[in-house]
Amino acid sequence: MKTLLAVLVLICGWGHATPAAAESLRCSGGIVAEGDTRLSLVHKCGEPLLRDAYCPSVYYPGSRYPVPADIGLAYVPCVPTEEWLYDRGPGNFMATVRLRNGRIWAITHGQPR
Repeated sequence: MKTLLAVLVLICGWGHATPAAAESLRCSGGIVAEGDTRLSLVHKCGEPLLRDAYCPSVYYPGSRYPVPADIGLAYVPCVPTEEWLYDRGPGNFMATVRLRNGRIWAITHGQPR
């Protein structure tokens, strides 16, 4: 009986120790996930509702203060970053897809409509 209880505790604990899966986005043309290309995203999900492109701030090592843009861009190359917002319809969460260097870097889901 103790062996059975030990096995059940081990199985239940192991299920909680597995790493979380990367975020994905289900669209009418298929599923996209982190690492997919921008072309795959447009093919499967279509054009986004909104889109924004920017260069993220560069920070001093060990500091929370950003390097001034005129100095930072002269010495540190910009990593092109885009955010695309997808409206998935009533009752569904909005999805924000972040792209870096033409690949999906992160997918987050926001407030429902």
